[in-house]
Amino acid sequence: MSKLSSIRHDKTQIDLVRMRQYRLGRVREQLKNLGYGGIVIFDPVNLRYATGSRNMQVFMLRNPARYAFIPVEGPITLFDFPNCEHLSEGLETIDEVRPAITLTYVASGDSLQDNAKEWAREIADLMRTHAGENNRLAVDYIPAAGAIELSKEGIVLFDGQEPIEHARSIKNKQELEAMKISVRTAEEGMIRMQQALKPGITENELWSHLHQTNIIQGGDYIETRLLSSGSRTNPWFQECSDKVIQDGELVAFDTDMNGPFGYFTDISRTFYCGEGEPSDEQKRLYQTAYEQIQYNIELLKPGMAFREYSEKSWKIPSEYFANRYFTVAHGTGLSGEYPYIVYPQDFEEKGYDGVIEENMVLSVESYIGASGGKEGVKLEEQLLVTKDGVENFSDFPFESKLLK
Repeated sequence: MSKLSSIRHDKTQIDLVRMRQYRLGRVREQLKNLGYGGIVIFDPVNLRYATGSRNMQVFMLRNPARYAFIPVEGPITLFDFPNCEHLSEGLETIDEVRPAITLTYVASGDSLQDNAKEWAREIADLMRTHAGENNRLAVDYIPAAGAIELSKEGIVLFDGQEPIEHARSIKNKQELEAMKISVRTAEEGMIRMQQALKPGITENELWSHLHQTNIIQGGDYIETRLLSSGSRTNPWFQECSDKVIQDGELVAFDTDMNGPFGYFTDISRTFYCGEGEPSDEQKRLYQTAYEQIQYNIELLKPGMAFREYSEKSWKIPSEYFANRYFTVAHGTGLSGEYPYIVYPQDFEEKGYDGVIEENMVLSVESYIGASGGKEGVKLEEQLLVTKDGVENFSDFPFESKLLK
């Protein structure tokens, strides 16, 4: 066993009760501001944020078998998977656990409509009990059968992702400490990857070192498979494969890691494989990406509008524009989240305005690779917006031989 695999982070400094209460308070504050009587949460990441309760998160992403009703005021009801009531014992955020009704055809068969009616009656009864005459219910997402039956109950549905995203965008001290533990875990995995990177290793084998480190430290999962080498680094978004990494190739990756406490670490690096000297073109790509993220990091400050940040951001050269990353920066918390800040050329079609606020966490992105080019470089940093500027969560080094 390596020295790194035996490291354990001290997690006792995180006040989990305070963190849960802060997050739940944020959700209720947003619901109240929008005039909603409550919210039904299905998304397991949102559910964990609002209640601190976790159960088979990846499974629940495709199976709506776990959800919670949260009124603006009053007790919270969690509907859990069969025989899983014990998983929420001791959580002060949950007042009652009931069995869930899974609104899928595979779970209900020909009884789907009848189950949907029962599901809707139960949710509508909770709304009437705890929200009174307020029939405005937010839902983060909802199976079609449930939405149809809720409307018959006189419930008016609204998109619940808006209050959830705004709630999640501002972190408290406990969240930031938990996020730092997640980042340290990712950095340990990245060190192991760097140590293992030798000509002849496959992309999948190299990628496995990050996964293993995350699991050892009590992390959850990795959302994507974004590691590629050589010609597979251009264009970006090619998934990790059995390709054998060759001497002299670039290896680019994005952690996209849900680590300890479920907090997301979103850092990207590009390594050079081998003992030789990188080519001038590899250095040019890397130094261009490095210039972009450093420029955009320096630009970040609280009070700046999203549009202003977009317009003032580093101007990407035309040869790299077609393959640009889809955001200049985006929020990070329990996943990639609000806000998305896009390139100025994309703002009218895809952008929206808002304000960068203190205690937001933003990941600043760069992908530099010419259309039809041989290789590309992915770099990214994760930053806390402070009253004076930003604090970088990571001190993982960049490739010195590519910066020469």
